[in-house]
Amino acid sequence: MEYKTTLNLPRTEFPMRANLPKREPEMLARWQELRIDQKLQEANSDRPRFVLHDGPPYANGDIHIGHVMNKVLKDIVLKYRSMSGWLAPYVPGWDCHGLPIELQVEKKIGRAKKDAMPIVEVRKRCREYALRFVDAQRDGFRRLGIFGDWDHPYLTLDPAYEAEEIRVLGRCIAAGLVYRGVKPVQWCPSCRTALAEAEVEHENVTSPSKSSYSRRCVSSTRSEISVSPGSRCITPSVHSRICS
Repeated sequence: MEYKTTLNLPRTEFPMRANLPKREPEMLARWQELRIDQKLQEANSDRPRFVLHDGPPYANGDIHIGHVMNKVLKDIVLKYRSMSGWLAPYVPGWDCHGLPIELQVEKKIGRAKKDAMPIVEVRKRCREYALRFVDAQRDGFRRLGIFGDWDHPYLTLDPAYEAEEIRVLGRCIAAGLVYRGVKPVQWCPSCRTALAEAEVEHENVTSPSKSSYSRRCVSSTRSEISVSPGSRCITPSVHSRICS
């Protein structure tokens, strides 16, 4: 006698093994076939709107764990909002400009070859590189089960998007939100481009020198002028006016 035949166990077709590498793509394909995301948005079309402003990733490589954490957490928020009765669509996008993309192209073809190219050809190579990884990252995000309007993303290299940026800037200027000021800009001599403040790391340095600063104006032809007690100012042996 087999003891298992004497047990009153539930019967199910649910597999004992998860077998996720095989079953997850099937599940995602079924979601897409049933239009789950679109039906969810249609059901909430007349409900209050929840907009998640998603900072776009750079289209400069395959997705990594940082992308996974970023997109999955946002997807959880949007799915929660949608199932709570909000209209919460997600419009994905990509940043297709900037140094990360140009550096990848330079790494592939070499700096000497890139420097010898016309700038138009360099931009063309960067555009092709960015569009290739837009497709690669989109496939990766879809594979994570993230809902979104993947067939209609926004791309910063799209002429329509660039034109809208100019229009928004014009409205900001008209509203008096843009002003001119003075601000130091960090420059990278190797990359030959300006650096964002977030890209610059400053090392804490303890200097052995003791400096003091004061402002005063003097005129002299002497090569050495005493500006203040303990401070010396070295100037050429010509008549000069010094403000320090």
